[in-house]
Amino acid sequence: MRKMPAFTKAPPETVQRFDAATSGISALERRTMFSYPSVFLNGNMLACVFQDRIMVRLSDTDRSTFLALPNTKLFEPSPGRAMREYVEAPPAAEMATTELRRWVQRGAEYVATLPKKSKAKKATAKTKTKSPAQGARKRR
Repeated sequence: MRKMPAFTKAPPETVQRFDAATSGISALERRTMFSYPSVFLNGNMLACVFQDRIMVRLSDTDRSTFLALPNTKLFEPSPGRAMREYVEAPPAAEMATTELRRWVQRGAEYVATLPKKSKAKKATAKTKTKSPAQGARKRR
């Protein structure tokens, strides 16, 4: 079994930068994921803080353009486990918050094209009913 990485609290300056890059963009839903701020559009994750990093979901074309910039990379929550559509923003000293915001907006344009996800759909899958036989086996 693979060990989960230890989660560290996000530095306040990372959270402030994330808030500045995502605030005021229409239709974004703010949520908390693993105790980190995140934003969703139509039920799909767009961007999130993870420890001291900010990641953004981009289209194939935008992701290729982004990864050509200095000090950029695919987002890996744990080493060697890249999340396919997500990139990691460079630190504030290397990418201004205004530029990060432009990438978040481009990401929002892409995420808006994805099929909507509904919370009810996930809840239904989690509360799947068991057959009487399954319940009987558990009680023994």
